[in-house]
Amino acid sequence: MMSASPPHPFDAAGPRPTFGPYLTQLRLRRGWSQLRLAEHLCAASGSPTVTRHEVSRWEREERLPAEFWLGWLAAVLDVPVDGLAVAAERSRVRQRLIAPGRPGPNRPESRDRVGLDLLGLAHTWLTADEPPLIGPPRPASGPVARAGPATVAEVTARLAAARRLDDVLGGAELAMAVHGLAATADQATLPPAGVPLTRKAARTRAEVFQLRGWTLADAGDPVGALSAYRAALASAAAAGDRPLAGHVLGSASHLLVGSGDPAPALLLARTAYAGARRALSASGRALLLHRIAFAAASAGLRGAAEAALGAAQRATERRAAEHDPPWLYWLDEGELDALAGRCLVQLGRPARALPLLSRAAARSGQPRTAALDQAWLARARLDAGEPEGAVLAAGAAVLDTIRSGSTRVLDLLTAFGDRLAPHARLPAARDYADLMVAARPYLPRPLGGEPAWGSRSRAAGDG
Repeated sequence: MMSASPPHPFDAAGPRPTFGPYLTQLRLRRGWSQLRLAEHLCAASGSPTVTRHEVSRWEREERLPAEFWLGWLAAVLDVPVDGLAVAAERSRVRQRLIAPGRPGPNRPESRDRVGLDLLGLAHTWLTADEPPLIGPPRPASGPVARAGPATVAEVTARLAAARRLDDVLGGAELAMAVHGLAATADQATLPPAGVPLTRKAARTRAEVFQLRGWTLADAGDPVGALSAYRAALASAAAAGDRPLAGHVLGSASHLLVGSGDPAPALLLARTAYAGARRALSASGRALLLHRIAFAAASAGLRGAAEAALGAAQRATERRAAEHDPPWLYWLDEGELDALAGRCLVQLGRPARALPLLSRAAARSGQPRTAALDQAWLARARLDAGEPEGAVLAAGAAVLDTIRSGSTRVLDLLTAFGDRLAPHARLPAARDYADLMVAARPYLPRPLGGEPAWGSRSRAAGDG
């Protein structure tokens, strides 16, 4: 008897979504376009009033269907109507909760608001039959001195250099350097009013703002990072670049996992994979599958995480670097080992994670990568019952955190200290506590003025 094929990562059970994402998943599982779903609804109900645009509005939650259409949706999609009704009510509750907190003239955007906007944009673009433009790209905020006009080619060259800056800069310094690049990109790529944005300029903007989001996340400004990812997604849509849009959403998903929101993070990662997988290189698919796996593991969904890990391994075996876009320059064998090892730690399998994380930690790299590798190795060793070895790795991570300025690693080390508490009487544990006290004046502070990943979870991995 043939063994059953592993579940598709997008189909694995997960946190219960709101109505728009739920309807999108049901439609995609059947392989239907929005137009085809509308046609089925019209044929089944005998009413020709549902169009593809109405289905699109339901999926974006601009409107929610009334009881009449919920019944026909359940019939044509062959699902219980109660599930659709509960999802629709969840959307209504969310909208009531979000509405009072919308940003105004004197109210900054919240992380939740920006994250929900990003999720809505993702479903608008990646899951639509004919992806629309999702709003004009917005200029970077903040005053930046401009020496003169820049061209798209010059921005592209500066972007290539900025991607290597974390060899010498980190944290807030790196984020501010990339902020200057984002402002220059605004100057070089945004056309006058009424002139369309070219695909080349849009793609350049998307890559710049993805990098800006990544650096802001690492420097402890999650709201700024999500706003940058939103700008990157808008530009990727203008460029028609699905692989890059998927990468942007995967980055945002990982940020939300670290801030203690694995359910929306998993939905973002699955949306990215569903919308971009056919256009991605094998490396790109492997990365998004790792994003799904980590979010699922963080949400406690073991089956979904293991299915995605298996699919990521199969994609890794087919990868060829010459097929990868420039923004995947950092994804090498060591990074893939690290991604898999971190997910296994989240799944409570430190013994399986240790060989992967040890190989990752043995690679030579810049301080931020070294700090992350050592912090996760410390966690794995502690979970595997090796507190002395764990403290050695954590101590190395502290020193590299000072060099790199990464608040993300600092949160990992803070969580490690909490987990080390049962071993407080060990000399190595006391040495680690003394090291943390001595290092406190030199450790990075988050740009956002609060813990970079919130208080609900400190389990974020690499971005």
